[in-house]
Amino acid sequence: MSSRAPSGESRRRSDASRRTTIRRVSRWLAVLGSASCTLGDPAEADETTLKAVLFGSMEAAASTFSSGGAKLVFDRFERDGPVALVTAGGGVRREGSGSSPIRMRLTTLGSALAGYQFIRDWGAVTVFAGPEASWEALSGPGFVLVQAMPLRMGLRLQGEVWARPTETTLATATLILGSARSDAYVRLSWGTALLGAYLGPEAAVYGDATDYRKWSVGLHATDYAIGGYHFRLSAGCQLETPLNQWSPYVSLAVWNAL
Repeated sequence: MSSRAPSGESRRRSDASRRTTIRRVSRWLAVLGSASCTLGDPAEADETTLKAVLFGSMEAAASTFSSGGAKLVFDRFERDGPVALVTAGGGVRREGSGSSPIRMRLTTLGSALAGYQFIRDWGAVTVFAGPEASWEALSGPGFVLVQAMPLRMGLRLQGEVWARPTETTLATATLILGSARSDAYVRLSWGTALLGAYLGPEAAVYGDATDYRKWSVGLHATDYAIGGYHFRLSAGCQLETPLNQWSPYVSLAVWNAL
């Protein structure tokens, strides 16, 4: 009996660790792609039929963008099932250089997506699709309005992958395609458990129909928890075209279960 007891206890600890990990998967997935903080107790959220994660993020660099939203799960975070994702955000970036006048492009975005999450022992995959809307305006010096563009509607596709290659590592991938602005975004990251978070490199690329491109390379600390709130902090360098200038960036995301 004594020779079998440690094995059974080890399996119970492993199963408990796996369930805890899977519960965290969907909460991370809500902010990996873009990622406002919320009040709530994750333990209480598991007792209700409808669960939500409210999230938000801000990136500060030569161009800035912030967004917030909610992810809704209709069963449990740790099970396969339908999900919904609602987001809204806005940003500003500089355009023009050399002989071209310097202008600022103001952008607002919103989307309401339906999807499905596939939960596995190694992690999770979530896919979304739904309508999106975008409105843009160009301004000159002093944010004097130069041109307001019509509201554009389109389709947004989004995919997110969370994986744990080992018990102490985290790998993520996010892909977003939108037809309202004819844009695309890809982000990859890897991290190892250290100092209460997953620390490691990240890389991202973004482009749209205006010939704007942005490449980012940096370091991230994901899932650092303080008082029930979870954070992701990123910092690094990014190159934007057609300005062709390198600049530092800092990104912060906050989320919690409601």
